[in-house]
Amino acid sequence: MGKQEILSEILPNGRGVWVPIDHGVTDFPSRGLEDIESTINSLIAGEVDVIVAHKGVVDKFSHLCEGTKTSMIAHLSASTRHGGKNQSNKVLVGDVDEAIMRGAVGVSCQLNIGSKKESAMLERMGHITTEAYLNDVPVLGMVYVRGENVNLMKSDSTKGYAHAARIAFELGCDVAKTVWTGDKDSFSQVCKAAPIPLLVAGGPSTGNSKEILTMVKESIESGGAGVCMGRQIFAHENITAIAKAIVMIVHQNSSVEQAIEKCSL
Repeated sequence: MGKQEILSEILPNGRGVWVPIDHGVTDFPSRGLEDIESTINSLIAGEVDVIVAHKGVVDKFSHLCEGTKTSMIAHLSASTRHGGKNQSNKVLVGDVDEAIMRGAVGVSCQLNIGSKKESAMLERMGHITTEAYLNDVPVLGMVYVRGENVNLMKSDSTKGYAHAARIAFELGCDVAKTVWTGDKDSFSQVCKAAPIPLLVAGGPSTGNSKEILTMVKESIESGGAGVCMGRQIFAHENITAIAKAIVMIVHQNSSVEQAIEKCSL
């Protein structure tokens, strides 16, 4: 199966509900990831399109996705809470060939613009997108604006995230993870910055279902293509229910109220 066929499956009609569960490398214990097999099964039951995980998790659990609507993507970037000044420096911990052999349908890598190690991460993302291109494999780019060297333009209402989306696109990513900028006007500028699907992140878990779903709905209305949302989903008290509600909004254009009622949130 080639890249375009894979993308049509993991982004049906150009939209996606993707759930990264790679947080256990960065920080553990992590609520919702203690029993990772149970969490994966709950996400599959919620019919999410993609689970983004590190290669060991993909290798061990990708078989659970067989015959379901869910696929797995291998995240190739890592750092831990113990990294000190280098914590924001995401190094590569795998490659495209290995990820596919372990059961992934695509790969993901992270870049933190404004970090002291930005140049090294730019090079790593370029390496991964080249390798993926040569193997006809899709790439998710997680590009964040974080670090002591962030230099925002005064007129930039997107807080650097339009630039982040543009970087992901220009470096060859097929999909990019971005951040909700707080309002529809600024987020629409992020979406206009790159002609690839942009999936909105969720940030730290709040447990406030209505707040989460409202943000997802507004991001879609502003030009977003769905979510790449971890803790708001896997740390929720009802993983399957919140996943199904987000799927309703992203794929069925349901209202927030309809999703809350249907999923008993």
